[in-house]
Amino acid sequence: MTGYVAAEAIQPLDPIAFQLGPLTVHWYGLIIGVGALLGLMWAISEGKRHGIVPDTFMDLMLYGVPAAIIGARLYYVIFQWDYYRQNPADIIAIWKGGLAIHGALIASVLVVIWFSSKRQIPFWKLMDMVAPGLILGQAIGRWGNFMNQEAHGGVVSRELLEGLFLPEFIINQMYIYNPAPGMGLEPGYYYHHPTFLYESIWNLLGFVVLVGIIRRLNIRQGEVFLSYLIWYSTGRFFIEGLRTDSLMLTEFLRAAQVMSITLIVIAIAVLILRRQSGWANVSYWTPVPQQKMQAKQRAKQKGKKKRKQR
Repeated sequence: MTGYVAAEAIQPLDPIAFQLGPLTVHWYGLIIGVGALLGLMWAISEGKRHGIVPDTFMDLMLYGVPAAIIGARLYYVIFQWDYYRQNPADIIAIWKGGLAIHGALIASVLVVIWFSSKRQIPFWKLMDMVAPGLILGQAIGRWGNFMNQEAHGGVVSRELLEGLFLPEFIINQMYIYNPAPGMGLEPGYYYHHPTFLYESIWNLLGFVVLVGIIRRLNIRQGEVFLSYLIWYSTGRFFIEGLRTDSLMLTEFLRAAQVMSITLIVIAIAVLILRRQSGWANVSYWTPVPQQKMQAKQRAKQKGKKKRKQR
């Protein structure tokens, strides 16, 4: 079924990118960092169209990234508490994987609620500008799972992977030891569904869709973010059904699928309610005057500093 090959014949990619003395840099963290950076670049670019100064998103990232990592890790650890209770030192070992996007999303929304109030920027507008960058970062971040040989699906044949026209390096990286493959198979090395790739492609398409919505439709504030929730959650629901490492609520309920359905229902309900009630009466393209004023004030302050230095 699997086109079995001797384990030593296929060597997995090294999860370590490089070492600087005692410092070990893993591909997992590096790739997630690149995804976060590109997401930030998108937000800054989009913010300029709305009169929001780039420093705003830099400051948001300083708060948001640590909160997202902590939230993602806590979410994962809670659902794997039986293991981490016995291995508490591994709780902080995020380079081994184990970051749940739903935990990161919850933490990020809480940070944006606080940050938008502090900076006097509408919450929905800020989330709209962050959402495309967020899904772009997720698309890239899944390749960190690829390097760790995690977030994969069940056992498949090599012929199936070749039929998907995947490059050899992806096929080889999906040749993973499985202690309990099921289907009457013995523990050993088998090829697996590259579910990381399915989700990466889905998220990349989602980025294109969200940008298309922004550029072509007369949308209101909040609707880009709500569209993100619907798009991402729909793909995650189906892809999660193929995975073998799901966080479980019960023996039969996958946490990510329950959360995905919940987010889809909430997002659709909020989208309809805001339209019908008239709460969504502000266009996405409405600028933020407060931010324009702050930008002018900062420019004046910088000009004064330069004159003093002269």
